Amino acid sequence: MRYQSGAQLCDYRTMEFVESWGEIGAHIREARLAARLSQQRLAELIGMERSMLTKVESGDRRVDVLELHRLATVLDLPLGHFLSRPLTVLSRRAELRTVPADEMEPQSTSDAYRIEALLGEWCREVQLLVEIGALTPARQLAYPGRVDTIDAAATAALWLRDQLGAGRDPIASMSGFAERAGQYVLVRDIPGDGASVIDGDVAVAIVGLRGEAGRRRATAAHELGHLILGDEYSNDVAVNASRAEREGMVDAFAAELLLPRHVVVKVCERLGDAELRARLIALSATFRTSWSLALRQACRGEVIDQRQREKLAAAVPTRADFMAAIGWTPQPDLESVRVPPGYAQAVVAAVRAERITPVRAVELMHGELTLEDLGETTPEVGHQ
Repeated sequence: MRYQSGAQLCDYRTMEFVESWGEIGAHIREARLAARLSQQRLAELIGMERSMLTKVESGDRRVDVLELHRLATVLDLPLGHFLSRPLTVLSRRAELRTVPADEMEPQSTSDAYRIEALLGEWCREVQLLVEIGALTPARQLAYPGRVDTIDAAATAALWLRDQLGAGRDPIASMSGFAERAGQYVLVRDIPGDGASVIDGDVAVAIVGLRGEAGRRRATAAHELGHLILGDEYSNDVAVNASRAEREGMVDAFAAELLLPRHVVVKVCERLGDAELRARLIALSATFRTSWSLALRQACRGEVIDQRQREKLAAAVPTRADFMAAIGWTPQPDLESVRVPPGYAQAVVAAVRAERITPVRAVELMHGELTLEDLGETTPEVGHQ
């Protein structure tokens, strides 16, 4: 199936498409409520009579391609979101809920709806490259043991490090590391930290740009944890544990993955306060973690107690502190690089093989590639 997006013809054969105008109308209504817009306001924004929009939402009127494009633009959602059925989400920061017909979603639910829509679109983009033969998904790794305690979650993180040959060294790129584990990470501006989804052979995650670099790496590690340990419906994670307990186990996995406790103990035990802080700063920079995560691992390794942790947490390292400890400041991860390396190579290979257009390649690269980079100067119409 194809649809017209601006001047470009796009191919979304990998979608599980809706089968009626009623389904499309329902998606439009859901998106409107999530955007906290009344029917009257949305109709004004897209240049349509409210009575017509009412019929569109109820499935009694077809919506043409240009109208659908205007709706997607105003609602700030991918066009494919309205044409495809949702994927099963593994991890979501806020739960969606059903609201009465005349109400609109609260902001937290609106944010969750947008994240889920963008996550589904990212999954379909990866699936497109798989379908046209440009990308072979990495095998999704899964921890073979049972994870029902914090210590078990940490053990699973060390298992994954060993599986991918990382040992106890710093992980240079969380995007590349996650891709090798079978999860494709996209970095983009979303109203939250991140989320992940799995659909058959494709597992993807989105990490938000907001917040500092250490938090983004922690989010990426957390979403990878959902894949490796299994989500909340998996028997691999203790099914009787509460949601907070499950998330706590995934957080422990993420912390151990980014900065193994053994490393902290080896470097920092039996030091005075001043030297201890300097060593922890050096570890935080070298392993590119947040200060709070470094303190968490130090506390779990019994290098510091809770009182020391609180005291150190109040003394957040400055750039001068990093320079004094290691001579440089850590380079941010998951910022300028938005898509995984293997995925990027697949996009370039696909456009060179004329399986996708240069315009579509730019879309798939999410800002990492321009038409000029591909030797193109004007958008073209059509799609191979």
